[in-house]
Amino acid sequence: MTPEHLPTEQYEAQLAEKVARLQSMMAPFSGLVPEVFRSPVSHYRMRAEFRLWHDGDDLYHIMFDQQTKSRIRVDTFPAASQLINTLMKAMIAGVRDNHALRHKLFQIDYLTTLSNQAIVSLLYHKKLDEEWREAATALRDALRAQGLNVHLIGRATKTKIELDQDYIDERLPVAGKEMIYRQVENSFTQPNAAMNIQMLEWALEVTKDSKGDLLELYCGNGNFSLALARNFNRVLATEIAKPSVAAAQYNIAANHIDNVQIIRMAAEEFTQAMNGVREFNRLQGIDLKRYQCETIFVDPPRSGLDSETEKMVQAYPRILYISCNPETLCKKPGNVKPDAHGVSPGAIRSVPVYASYGMRGITHRKVKCTSDGRLYRHPAFAHYSAVSCLRLRSLKPIQNTRITDSTAGKKLEPISGYSARTTVLYSKTPRMKQAAANPGKPTGIVRFW
Repeated sequence: MTPEHLPTEQYEAQLAEKVARLQSMMAPFSGLVPEVFRSPVSHYRMRAEFRLWHDGDDLYHIMFDQQTKSRIRVDTFPAASQLINTLMKAMIAGVRDNHALRHKLFQIDYLTTLSNQAIVSLLYHKKLDEEWREAATALRDALRAQGLNVHLIGRATKTKIELDQDYIDERLPVAGKEMIYRQVENSFTQPNAAMNIQMLEWALEVTKDSKGDLLELYCGNGNFSLALARNFNRVLATEIAKPSVAAAQYNIAANHIDNVQIIRMAAEEFTQAMNGVREFNRLQGIDLKRYQCETIFVDPPRSGLDSETEKMVQAYPRILYISCNPETLCKKPGNVKPDAHGVSPGAIRSVPVYASYGMRGITHRKVKCTSDGRLYRHPAFAHYSAVSCLRLRSLKPIQNTRITDSTAGKKLEPISGYSARTTVLYSKTPRMKQAAANPGKPTGIVRFW
């Protein structure tokens, strides 16, 4: 397997292997029988980054083998969008024989949308001057003459030159409504637009009967917050990166949404504010006590949640959580540590193709719902940021459920209030003992896989 060849002929075999592996990993929690949903096997990545290799008069994109660290020439990249592949050829042709553009160029980043907009960033080990700007402007105009809707950006140490703008606007059809998302260069965006649409529609479905307000941590450009706004009275979201906050504010206005509030602060800071540990000027005019958040959505960085935020998250009746590793999820799901949990057959939307690893997500619930047991997938590629998502879909509510104390890890029959499809795991914890002392009071957390 190379960056220029996706082994699509191995798709079915690799999928079957990964499904079996996931089932084995989750065996202690649930007898999961997944249902597979297909998605495109190529041209799914909307962004990509390449180093540039200067070989005499030649110039080409390269990637590095993860095992041997050797260089691999990349003239086409079938994992990326068709537009990125078109731009890769056009950029090499436009830069190769132009000294001002080629000299000390070491990397090119591509960001594209389903609406065929693109930003191309050229990274240099030199100071960018007026000669570079003129050459870049000429290249941009030549690309546009070919029908490519592209913006160019030059980057060097402490330098960023935007010829026009540093953003593009994505338009996604989500549950019958077009959502507009401004995507800023060098900021996080969902790399797979097709999977992003599925995630947004799933999140809408699983929260369609929600009550109260929604809290989202690490909201980025408002990807989930804005789509979910229609299912909640109000949405309160936090994000630390200034460009992402600015994009989220634009997206709120562009989508004519009036019930979303974005706060620029880290999750750790928000936890301190919620717990009354500190006061923040950024929260002036925002009364956190007025929000009745019964649902929390968390898509944290790879470092996960800090311990205090973990504790805060556990207090919410409904938890939607995106994580990045199935091994981690099975050992310590989502970095959330509820005192008691049950497991039912769950819906897993996964990307178990082309790679032995990838990002995953999962949804946690308190004792309020069951799940549909479906498995979804989209492509992942080991050589370049494999991406995927585990997630859940609710079916019906469960009322007046009580968790009782028992031996840790012992698998028991479903108790009163649970769906017939639900399996419950018990553990000896203070919360479980408290539950046993308060019959009839809903408590504990059920995880649905």
